[in-house]
Amino acid sequence: MKEYLTKENKEALEAELKELTGPKRKEIIDALEYAKSLGDLSENAEYHIAREEQGKLQERISTIEHVLKNAIVVDRPSDGTVDVGSTVIIQKDGESNTRTFVIVGSEETDMLSGKISYKSPIGSALHGKKKGDWVTVTTPKGDMAYEIISVE
Repeated sequence: MKEYLTKENKEALEAELKELTGPKRKEIIDALEYAKSLGDLSENAEYHIAREEQGKLQERISTIEHVLKNAIVVDRPSDGTVDVGSTVIIQKDGESNTRTFVIVGSEETDMLSGKISYKSPIGSALHGKKKGDWVTVTTPKGDMAYEIISVE
C-alpha cells in the first residue's frame, strides 16, 4: 500500500535522519567505547544500556530510511477536494461546534494536534469530498454524519 508524506514532514524526517546518523550515532558509539573500557561485559550495565540504545537508534534510522524511500510526497491540494495535506473543518450533524483536521500520511498522525491519517475512518470518509458534502463515519458508537464546512 502506498504511503504519503507532506513536504513538511519529509523535511522533518530528513533532518531527524541527519541527526541520528551523525551526532546521535557518535554519542552512542562513545558510550559503548566507555562501557567497554570498564571491563567485564557480561555484568556491565552501562554496556548493555548502550547496546540497547544502539539497537533503538538503528531501528529508527531504518524506519525513516524506508519511509523516505517509499513514500509519495504530496503538496497541499488546490482544487478544493480533500486529500493528503488538506485542512478540513467538519461539523457533526445536529451540533454547532466544528472540528478541524489535517489529513496526513500514517507516519505523521498526531490526534492531539488534529493530524489524522488518510487511512483512518474519518480520513478515508473525507477523501475526495468537497465543501458542502456530507460523509458518514462508522464508529463503535454507531454511524456519525458530518458536513464538510471548508477544505483548504
